[in-house]
Amino acid sequence: MSATMKAVRIPEINGSLSVVDLPVPQPGPGQVRIAVEACGVCHTDHNIVRGDMGDGPFPLTPGHEVAGRISAVGEGVADWSVGDRVAVGWFGGNCGHCLACREGDAINCANGQVPGVAYPGGYAEALVVPVSALARIPDTLTAAEAAPMGCAGVTVFNALRRSSALPGDLVAILGLGGLGHLGVQFARAMGFETVAVARGSEKAPLAKELGAHHYIDSTAGDVAQALRALGGAKVVLATVTVPSAMTAAVDGLRARGELVVVGASPEKIEVSPYQLISGQKKVQGHASGTSREVEETLRFAALSGVRAMIEEVPLDEAPAAYAKMLAGDARFRMVLTTSG
Repeated sequence: MSATMKAVRIPEINGSLSVVDLPVPQPGPGQVRIAVEACGVCHTDHNIVRGDMGDGPFPLTPGHEVAGRISAVGEGVADWSVGDRVAVGWFGGNCGHCLACREGDAINCANGQVPGVAYPGGYAEALVVPVSALARIPDTLTAAEAAPMGCAGVTVFNALRRSSALPGDLVAILGLGGLGHLGVQFARAMGFETVAVARGSEKAPLAKELGAHHYIDSTAGDVAQALRALGGAKVVLATVTVPSAMTAAVDGLRARGELVVVGASPEKIEVSPYQLISGQKKVQGHASGTSREVEETLRFAALSGVRAMIEEVPLDEAPAAYAKMLAGDARFRMVLTTSG
């Protein structure tokens, strides 16, 4: 690799994306450098750019759905070698010594790192990450297929497998976007009776193509009533970022059902105590997943055939890809690619 590389740079909060030349980063102790082959464009990148995670560290390089190959290793790195195929997701490293880490709960590390926030992210030809962030990519997945699994994929995969649903239970996926279209596939592959819930009758064929047994058009009637007509959902996985849609689904849960929330929003979900007490229902938030869980997601996707629907765009066209994602014109995941 040459002494410089192409990377996206954003100078300040709400600043414009531009592709610039930057020095190639060098790994320090306990770090590796990854030659990026693909990086997903996630809506959370926009949250970071607009300052939702604080004023720093601008100027920044976004990107937390990374796939590529290790191109250099730092001092003290064991079990990882140059040439290894690796992915890095939202979980970009943990400290190993805070209370959460000591309890084996690394995703809630008090000092957790996110690529594109704690250090320059994957909208670049290379980035440096701590080894705790690394997940191995199965040979049967391309880099572009693997990249979205580091955030979108692991989020819904983990949320479903850690829910109370068992094979055969009715599970509803609320939303059919970047997270939801993966949620439907994972739910079907896990053996759940899968319901896709989205806006508009025109999405019904896509829902069935992804593996949904049932489709509910949320604009055509009462979502909760439609779920109850199917017997009630053991789990509603809310991938949308509209809390009112989550509120509308709560009464569609069966006894001891749970609303699992992965769609981030600062707005409030409105649920009365009576709704929760009657039938002993619960509302639970779910974060992304650790590097090991990203690796498990990738392995399950390779085995089951679950794949993100992606549109590949060269890194040079990152500003246009980011704009397309923001406009909602992408179906379903924009992925930036390099020559590797």
